[in-house]
Amino acid sequence: MAVTAQLVKQLRDKTGAGMLDCKKALVETDGDVDKAVDYLREKGIAKAAKKADRIAAEGLCNVLVEGNKAVLYELNSETDFVAKNDEFLALLEKIGTTLMEADITTLEEALAVDMDGKSIAERIIDATAKIGEKLSLRRVHVSSKEDSMTFGHYRHMGGKIVTLATIKGGDETVAKDVAMHVAANNPLYLDKSEVSDDVLAHERDVLRKQALEEGKPEKIVDKMVEGRLNKYLKDICLVDQPFVKDGDITVDKYLENANAKPIGFVRLEVGEGIEKRQDDFASEVKSQMKG
Repeated sequence: MAVTAQLVKQLRDKTGAGMLDCKKALVETDGDVDKAVDYLREKGIAKAAKKADRIAAEGLCNVLVEGNKAVLYELNSETDFVAKNDEFLALLEKIGTTLMEADITTLEEALAVDMDGKSIAERIIDATAKIGEKLSLRRVHVSSKEDSMTFGHYRHMGGKIVTLATIKGGDETVAKDVAMHVAANNPLYLDKSEVSDDVLAHERDVLRKQALEEGKPEKIVDKMVEGRLNKYLKDICLVDQPFVKDGDITVDKYLENANAKPIGFVRLEVGEGIEKRQDDFASEVKSQMKG
């Protein structure tokens, strides 16, 4: 597979490694970006990849909470300019209030829900034609809780990131603090029990190769790997992360002090995993001026 400049840039965005290192890694892995990430990590050039693919698509996410139900969803647009449009914002809000009243669990079900005589999918098509830019409802997540539990939600930068935290015990202030932490620190799991054996095996393999590449003696490598694996798990598990408002304690300790226990969380960030169209506006303007 040909190693293109776009692939090199994509790998660099994910790892922070230099251009030449990225190109070499892609050559070694036949253009497979995920394998190239592991290659760079094994060589000690890139740190553990925690974050999702770089933010690409525009639009906004939203979170609504009503009683024991919460809905989080993402409405995409092609440009940030349109995401600030009054019609886009009205559509975003209307979709949310409609979904709160509907009995749905999947995106497909959400798109089929009636909204003033037409399905949500049809309403989005109508808005696309009117605004002149493609809009799409990309993700919908519905959460429910028991009466003994508490929701906390947080909206960052008007909806570029939205989060929901569910706790048992504590109160809404505590739950919102956890939701804010989730927005800031982007944990991947609630705790270690959620991490699959496959993920652990893959991480051990990468860390072992990394340690051997560093020239560490074989007899101490396994012990080093377990130590680094535990640190990695603390970085990606919510309960083990240093609490965003007090780095001296973990999220778990903060909740314990508030007589609360974590139940779950959801985090949506606009454009996660979507490759953004690369527009060279300067060149476009120059070409128009020449005409």
